[in-house]
Amino acid sequence: MHFESFAFGSIRIDGVTYDYDIVIDRGRIGKRQKKQSKVFHDAYGHTPLSVKEPIPWKCRRLIVGTGAHGALPVMDEVGGEAERRKVALVMLPTPEALKLLEESGEGTNAILHVGC
Repeated sequence: MHFESFAFGSIRIDGVTYDYDIVIDRGRIGKRQKKQSKVFHDAYGHTPLSVKEPIPWKCRRLIVGTGAHGALPVMDEVGGEAERRKVALVMLPTPEALKLLEESGEGTNAILHVGC
């Protein structure tokens, strides 16, 4: 998987541009399904990452790209669930997360926020 570019609002991977948050689960790319987390929007001023939405837990490490400026809120319960599942949780602004993903091999999944 080659991360070609990232700009506020979009990411380009292997020649395909995505203009929405994505989930990388064992090498497959899909759209982040954040509907279940929207109930927390008012409390955070943004739809946070919560355990209510599908998270690709089948990995040893989960990288969360928190946006261009690192503003995506990640609820504490996500960290607790990662610990319970023995998954290393790494949260970085998306540009930094992409660099780490380039160096990662099997066993790493990701959730990448393309906005803020």
